[in-house]
Amino acid sequence: MNSDKRILIIDDDVDMCTLLSRYLNKKGYETDMAHNATKGLAKFNEEHFDVVLCDFRLGDKDGKDVLLKVKGNKPGTVVIIFTGYSDIKIAVDVIKHGAFDYITKPLIPDEVLSVIEKGIAASEKNGANSIKDSDPSPVNKEPSVTNVHLNEDYLMGEDESIIKVFNQVGIVAKTNYSVILYGESGTGKEVIAKTIHENSLRKNGPFIAMDCGTLSKELAGSELFGHVKGAFTGAVTDKVGHFELADGGTLFLDEVANLSREVQASLLRVIQERKFKRIGGTKEKNVDVRIIVASNENLQEAYQKGRFREDLYHRFNEFSIRLPPLRERKSDVLLFADFFLKRTDREIGRDIKGFEDEVLSIFKRYPWPGNLRELRNVVRRAVLLTNDGLITSKVLPWEITQSVSYKEVHNTIQEDTQSQTDDSEIKEMDLKDAAAKAEYETIMNVLKEVNYNKTKAAEILKIDRKTLYNKMKIFESM
Repeated sequence: MNSDKRILIIDDDVDMCTLLSRYLNKKGYETDMAHNATKGLAKFNEEHFDVVLCDFRLGDKDGKDVLLKVKGNKPGTVVIIFTGYSDIKIAVDVIKHGAFDYITKPLIPDEVLSVIEKGIAASEKNGANSIKDSDPSPVNKEPSVTNVHLNEDYLMGEDESIIKVFNQVGIVAKTNYSVILYGESGTGKEVIAKTIHENSLRKNGPFIAMDCGTLSKELAGSELFGHVKGAFTGAVTDKVGHFELADGGTLFLDEVANLSREVQASLLRVIQERKFKRIGGTKEKNVDVRIIVASNENLQEAYQKGRFREDLYHRFNEFSIRLPPLRERKSDVLLFADFFLKRTDREIGRDIKGFEDEVLSIFKRYPWPGNLRELRNVVRRAVLLTNDGLITSKVLPWEITQSVSYKEVHNTIQEDTQSQTDDSEIKEMDLKDAAAKAEYETIMNVLKEVNYNKTKAAEILKIDRKTLYNKMKIFESM
């Protein structure tokens, strides 16, 4: 029972207030009602309420006005906004100003109860009720993410930057908006796309992903729309395209900027008309698909430079989300390392206890140009090369251990100099050592610039790949 929790319902729909109040009373909550903002705020100021349920459209004020006054007076209160207008701008605005969540009318009592319980749990977990009433800072604080269901194979992370991403996911998932996901390779764009799908009204439909990065014009058209037998050389059977496969669900197009202008034009027609023909076919097929696209380059800049159709960009750009690279999520690195370790343990039947402190230190300092994908692969490799006990730095790739080690040595030398360590304790660095260090740093800087593509690095350094590998082996043994 929740008899110690009080809920204030503010809505000008008297019948809805009454029905919701009775439902919540049966679930053990004590409720009170007000049918306009002024009376609701008066009750809130006179009595204690743990949760405020407020309609956005009220006669004398709107829900945002109520939200700001409630959070300004008692920041620890859970505020949930109702709206009969499925307006994403309203949702984004109230979430930014401190609302725990929003719910679109018509209301489903079980959904309202679920959000209330999550809000109370988050408030108790974060100690929100212990915040001094005079402290207004939580009004502008990003709310905790509790309205996004995550697959058990996913990990959200705890860094503030990714919390903001999942807040946006929770908002846009409930709509049918097209979404652009921006992020570097390996930041988890497909995971976010699938999370949007799994939290949408289309969750029982298919989620179909397509990588547009390496497809030729001919192949891209066939993959998107399908083809009929004999449509072109090699079309020996009919083929179902990704649009057809995704009907009733979500189609995720990764690296969409790589599609040719011709394919972009065909894509635009399908989005506008919700109809398509297989290549070589004559029969039109209706299709109902939500589209999420991803790109590691800004599509607005791409269309301004003529590399992407402007009209297609505006079709996609109903909502956009930027995924932060792992180097901007330092507090999540060790969290994900442990997550990938446990998952790999299960997959290959190992029982690795964890990481040595040196490995954890290296992980925290390394910039992770390949982001989460690189971290996952590094951990999987390390688990495979470790029989038992703790993972050591010996099983980490060369570019990771050496990328960090010289920096640590350099920092140690600086600290020793600043603390005026006795000269006898400092080893002198001769000219040969200095030259080796300079060469090492030059090679590492180039490798970072090309995301550790050794072929490109060798070209820039004007040496062959064999020479580069030999030098890397030398550095590894230093």
